[in-house]
Amino acid sequence: MAEAPPNTRQVLLQRIYLKDASLEVPHAPQVFARQWNPQVDVQVSAATVPLEAPLFQVTLSVTVTAKLEEDVGFLAEVHQAGIFHVSGFANETEVQAVLGGYCPGVVFPFAREAVAELVQRAGFPPMLLQPINFEALFAEHVARARAEAGAGAGGIVTVQ
Repeated sequence: MAEAPPNTRQVLLQRIYLKDASLEVPHAPQVFARQWNPQVDVQVSAATVPLEAPLFQVTLSVTVTAKLEEDVGFLAEVHQAGIFHVSGFANETEVQAVLGGYCPGVVFPFAREAVAELVQRAGFPPMLLQPINFEALFAEHVARARAEAGAGAGGIVTVQ
């Protein structure tokens, strides 16, 4: 494969890996005798860690809590990570947009699969997490941070 020209933008997935996963079923086996119509709460966050240039680790943390009234049916947590080669971008703002918007979208299907498998192996019906538009969420985050900075919050805004 030929080398890319020096100013060519590149985002290359180097590796996807499951960093950590856990599942708790605090009321087993009694929970399986109950009617299964849970209230489900899904929390998703992303973090970026620079590695040796031009590599970055992007980790998605997904926590799914299913409750039956006040009782937790299950609590699943997955930390799915990817290592990305990011180069050729004009400035740090573009790199942050790639790391905060595009890369989590690449990692998410793997995290979704890990959650689904954990939940199903625990004896519960399949849990299918809906797709997430990380690029739109990142744009909202940047706009909110700019608005707060303009309203007198001051300081430097960093997005991770």
